[in-house]
Amino acid sequence: MAGVGGVAAAAGYFVNAWRIGAIAPSTAKQDAAAAILGSTLQTMEGKPQTLAAWRGRILVINYWATWCAPCRVEIPLFVRLQQEYAAKNVQFVGIAVDKADKVRDFGEEFKINYPLLIAGIDSMELTRKVGNPAGVLPYTLILNGSGAIAASLVGGISEERMRTELAILV
Repeated sequence: MAGVGGVAAAAGYFVNAWRIGAIAPSTAKQDAAAAILGSTLQTMEGKPQTLAAWRGRILVINYWATWCAPCRVEIPLFVRLQQEYAAKNVQFVGIAVDKADKVRDFGEEFKINYPLLIAGIDSMELTRKVGNPAGVLPYTLILNGSGAIAASLVGGISEERMRTELAILV
């Protein structure tokens, strides 16, 4: 019985250590995460922007589109959490796989308080390499302050799940 408990405790330690970045996921996934940080996207004003600008912060990178129903459900949560966690070194960034004018209107309607960047459908290929094998939306990637993958979340996210993921890092 004690042996089973010890194995369970060790497994829990390693899972948590991996999630906070003490144990890195595969090199291929980390390379893809680095590529995401270094890829150039467009701001709403059409200027080039990389996610590396927020290096050192906990990044919650949400891939979404205005036509995506689960995206529309989770974005108000992200707006609330951005406001709540900004002082804790957390930065949400929305990467829209959509047209800039639609994203601009959507951002105003939902009062989005975090940066929105525009990406082409080709950006979804990088998400496949870090944990979104089907390339679905929404997809959320959480990177710790060192840029290591802390969580890879496919599909819509509940508030409880997002708070659990952030609690590990802040």
